Amino acid sequence: MSLRGTDPETVREALQTGDPLPGTFGFAGEVDGRLVRDALGRVPLFVEREVDESTGPTWAFEPAALDDPVRFPAGSVSRVTGTEPERIWTLPEPTPESGPDDALEALDRAIRTAADRVRADDRDVAVAFSGGVDSALVAELLDAPLYVVGFPDSHDVEAARTAAAAMGRDLAVVELEPADLERAVPEVARAIGRTNAMDVQIALPLYLVGERVAADGYDALAVGQGADELFGGYEKVVRLDHRVKAETIRGAVREQIRSLSEQLPRDVLAIEAAGLEPVAPLLHDAVTDAALRLPDELLADGETRKRGFRRVATRYLPEEVAARDKKAVQYGSLVARELDRLARQAGYKRRMDDHVTTYVESLFEGE
Repeated sequence: MSLRGTDPETVREALQTGDPLPGTFGFAGEVDGRLVRDALGRVPLFVEREVDESTGPTWAFEPAALDDPVRFPAGSVSRVTGTEPERIWTLPEPTPESGPDDALEALDRAIRTAADRVRADDRDVAVAFSGGVDSALVAELLDAPLYVVGFPDSHDVEAARTAAAAMGRDLAVVELEPADLERAVPEVARAIGRTNAMDVQIALPLYLVGERVAADGYDALAVGQGADELFGGYEKVVRLDHRVKAETIRGAVREQIRSLSEQLPRDVLAIEAAGLEPVAPLLHDAVTDAALRLPDELLADGETRKRGFRRVATRYLPEEVAARDKKAVQYGSLVARELDRLARQAGYKRRMDDHVTTYVESLFEGE
């Protein structure tokens, strides 16, 4: 397959019009001798750092297929022969809706449109469910089975159980033990093309829950990715601290959306390595457009983050679930804690510089 995510005609039209949000879940690959990747970078695409056509392929969807891969930039186009990528699709700056009520209705329609598109495809889908509002809304709209992954005493397992009970849904729990991490680390590091501790800690839960979902016979894994970036879900967006460059909440939100192109390849590749197709309904172009049109009062403040998104979610979820915050998956699942423990048991002490990354590299190189 030379193009993923949509059909060539949609890409051709987007190239002609410059439309950065042409109604897809993202795309990347080759069309008419050109490499393309959508504006948000939702589909991974890699190219060789140095082009040498005599040695093999110059681009791939997976980093492991190349000798020295680098990410192809989001929103860009180049000739397959290796010309410098040119960015032609950028994040739009639409006019906000006239009022909060109109904005919420538009967002509701967009999320339902995305869910309808997922359901229309002939795939058996399960949901990676943490008990937070993002995955809960995806689960409710897709009416798909729920799977949570984590160590037995983890926050995510308990949160998922209480949220599933509140929603009247069954839940499959994938309980981890340290041996699962030791086995999976090399596989995940190879798949995502990264060995740093943070990326591996984030990818491991997706891969491990994906293994179980695939073993149970499903084709795809739906996730709630994108909601924090699109709707103002991060504390740093409200605080405007050293972690963001922007001086306004709206600017900080846009900054987080632009960061998706670096994060999403990791998550997509981890899920694909488990043998599943990733599905991210909240990252559909229609949802992105509606999110960009939210007025300031529906983004975030010191009391509530993702204000507009939560108000839409209350139309479908119990209030206690729609109001929930969540922990980052590597902490909520306790994968970060247990990987740190394994590293120390293997002799990589915390006094060492980035001891968990060194441990990951030892497992990867020693396989």
